[in-house]
Amino acid sequence: MTSATDIAPNDPAASMESAGAPCGLADAVATGELVSVPPPTSRIGNPDVSIVLATYNERENICDVIRGIFQNVAGDVEVIVVDDDSPDETWKLVEQMDDARIKLIRRVSTRGLASAFNRGIIESRGNVVGWMDADTTMPVELLAKMIEKLSQHDIAVGSRYAEGGSDHRHWVRTTASRLINGFAGFVLGYGIKDYDSGFVVLRRSVFDKVSIIPTGYGAYFMEFLYTCRRKGLSVVEVGYGFTDRTKGYSKSAPSAIKFLWTGAGYVTRILIARLRHID
Repeated sequence: MTSATDIAPNDPAASMESAGAPCGLADAVATGELVSVPPPTSRIGNPDVSIVLATYNERENICDVIRGIFQNVAGDVEVIVVDDDSPDETWKLVEQMDDARIKLIRRVSTRGLASAFNRGIIESRGNVVGWMDADTTMPVELLAKMIEKLSQHDIAVGSRYAEGGSDHRHWVRTTASRLINGFAGFVLGYGIKDYDSGFVVLRRSVFDKVSIIPTGYGAYFMEFLYTCRRKGLSVVEVGYGFTDRTKGYSKSAPSAIKFLWTGAGYVTRILIARLRHID
């Protein structure tokens, strides 16, 4: 496994201690601004598929998700975990899995979902690149079907609201999500049903035309899909049943005020995306 730690220049060096845990065996120690720990076994060439997971306090779910990816995606696969220095030490469990197919990036002084995915994308090497949540709400079993769609499309999106999809969360969150996606569909167009899905695989060549804007929580994905369609890239939605997490807690709606603030941010970025000039 390859491990790196990002630390602000004025921060003290971070120390990663190994402790007994259900996920693995070995530990690595990283100090300094950016340190890479070589994998225990070398790899030749690039993987077929890279899947990026952005984590914060996901120790109850992360190992199951990683194992599920390896079990369900054929070929040479790498998993890149970008952890924002989780207080529950999610990063340590990943480190202890001691698997050469896993790359761990522990960000000590940087936060944010979109920037975490962007960092993982930069580090990825696969011909196919994807990203998804690490809380088990997005089924790893769907990845193979999504990757198959890339034979005819540039981008495959796991969709709660396309044919075959469903959303089984609390009605308040489901209603809010449908309203936001309805508004996005009306303003941005292109017939996309789940604009803020955040569950995607795509051909690496997509990044020759489009990159994500690495700020915010979920609205970045709306902007990304819209820009892809504006640039002529093809997008297909693959329906799936979205359920609430069974372990851990949601970061998107810890309070009513933050929930409303996030929604307002989505609306703002949808309008900005529609008005932004695209080269």
